[in-house]
Amino acid sequence: MNTFLEYLFVVALFALIALPSLVGYARDRAIDRQLREAERRQARPPEAERRSASPKPRALPRPDFGASSVKASCH
Repeated sequence: MNTFLEYLFVVALFALIALPSLVGYARDRAIDRQLREAERRQARPPEAERRSASPKPRALPRPDFGASSVKASCH
């Protein structure tokens, strides 16, 4: 039983020493994730700006399938 308590004490001491380091590492990862997300948002403009920045599509001229072309091809 004495050996078990000594091992338990060593593990608890190691956890107490390592805990601040692990918490700091997790916090750094969260900050890095936020920075990457902010860079992605900055790289592409918001939806409203993309719509106004892109040129509006032009309407293509419609082919003339009126009566004049039908009459000309029939005779």
